[in-house]
Amino acid sequence: MSAIKRLQVATRYSEAAIFNGVVYLAGQVPNDTRQDITGQTAEVLAMIDELLAEAGSSKNHLLSVTIYLTNMNDYAAMNTVWDAWLNQDFAPPRACVQTALANPDWK
Repeated sequence: MSAIKRLQVATRYSEAAIFNGVVYLAGQVPNDTRQDITGQTAEVLAMIDELLAEAGSSKNHLLSVTIYLTNMNDYAAMNTVWDAWLNQDFAPPRACVQTALANPDWK
């Protein structure tokens, strides 16, 4: 069986796990909750870039993405940041859903 490598292990979870060359990320949330949706999105995408780099990968290798928003009114603004970050030639399958999050300040 292939070994599992875990990155940034905490008490309850790891920020990433790597198995058979596939990187699995934990849900990423912003640290600065004072920012609007564009700021929070940019911060989270930068965190994803860092985790993927630590794992030896990049956003060009995303297999699937799920985005959770607390308010679908933020969808267009979030997409503006997403579109600027994403290499369009490597766009992954993606779902975007509205839900309540553990911290009400996370957008």
